[in-house]
Amino acid sequence: MLFSQGLIFVVDSNDRERAQEAAEELQKMLQEDELRDAVLLVFANKQDLPNAMAISELTDKLGLQTLRSRTWYVQATCATQGTGLYEGLDWLSEQLSKR
Repeated sequence: MLFSQGLIFVVDSNDRERAQEAAEELQKMLQEDELRDAVLLVFANKQDLPNAMAISELTDKLGLQTLRSRTWYVQATCATQGTGLYEGLDWLSEQLSKR
């Protein structure tokens, strides 16, 4: 069986209506055997929009605080401008190099 070391989960920070759906999908993924030990990088995309959820609100809605035995990080991003992408990937690379 192949195990993944890292998982990148992209969330639309501007879509509050689907935040619960995103949280449920993330929880399902994290319960997969293949992702048991994977570190989690969440790209909180569309941070450039005026009504985008703050990182703290998104962290809450995704239930990340409950992930006690998993290393995770939320990176604010704007994919169209490339903002935050390299910072998030740098974090992920750093975490994976510790293993």
